[in-house]
Amino acid sequence: MKKAILATKIGMTQVFGENGVLVPVTVLQAGPVFVTQVKTVDNDGYAAVQVGYGDIREALVNKPRKGHFAKAGVANKRYLREFKFENAADYKVGQEIKADIFAEGDRIDAVGKTKGKGFQGAIKRHNLSRGPMKHGSKYHRHAGSNGAATTPGRVFKGKHMPGHMGAVRATVQNLEIVRIDVEKNLVLVKGAVPGPKKSLVMLKETVKKAN
Repeated sequence: MKKAILATKIGMTQVFGENGVLVPVTVLQAGPVFVTQVKTVDNDGYAAVQVGYGDIREALVNKPRKGHFAKAGVANKRYLREFKFENAADYKVGQEIKADIFAEGDRIDAVGKTKGKGFQGAIKRHNLSRGPMKHGSKYHRHAGSNGAATTPGRVFKGKHMPGHMGAVRATVQNLEIVRIDVEKNLVLVKGAVPGPKKSLVMLKETVKKAN
């Protein structure tokens, strides 16, 4: 991986492409992020770049993190993440990474936390079909049989049942960057990106590279 950045999801809109086709896009405030630490194989056992992103009040930062940011010469940040760049040694502590690390037409993977739906039934959670709604049926939105009585005498792992839905890490792969506003650090990505508005999103070079 050579390119990655942290971003805030602003929302969705639509833009016209060069061929006049309307394209749905997600608008992301990408960076700037600041390098807070460069990890090396000799010191840490692996090479990576640690970055900080998002402003935060000083009262909300604990002493260890304050010392970490002060050592790097970076203002207090809300998020700390690591990127295993192939050229990690080329980065310097305190360096600023902006949206121009990407270019229009680049393919990226977007990693975020999906919207939390709370406790949901099997129909909404797993898209199961409902039972008959009349003729005396007492089976409507239930998940159905959970298993046999004697053999195997238990419920198999992975059985589709009601439960907590959403609020999990999700990755959407191979999205196209439609436009970039370098001055405002805005990135417009074709299609949808996981998470609600104002949520943290990680944009990184896609693993599905074209041949």
